[in-house]
Amino acid sequence: MKPRSAIAAGALLLALGVGLGAFGAHALRSLVDASSLAVWHTAVLYQLLHGLGLLLTAALGSQLHPAWRARSAALMLAGVLIFSGSLYALVLSGVKWLGAITPIGGVAMILAWLALAAAALRRP
Repeated sequence: MKPRSAIAAGALLLALGVGLGAFGAHALRSLVDASSLAVWHTAVLYQLLHGLGLLLTAALGSQLHPAWRARSAALMLAGVLIFSGSLYALVLSGVKWLGAITPIGGVAMILAWLALAAAALRRP
């Protein structure tokens, strides 16, 4: 993922995360139980953190190995889509098997941070 794409994706994830957080705090509160609301908040938190992570990969671009930086950004985006996306879908639909997909997104997020470390340790 190119730096400008990472900035755009990060900004969009952050904007959407704020909106989804507000939706959870106001609209969902009366529709789901406390456990489901906690799951929703976890999805929002990880989305916001990795939205900032995408901005970080772009901001540090000149300090990082380009291929590893791109891998990191792509994995962060994939991680959010799979991790947070599956949790949002789980809460909204009540379909419990969606929780089985969530760890795939978590692994992508972990790999994203490891790829960022590799990007920092390799010469640009």
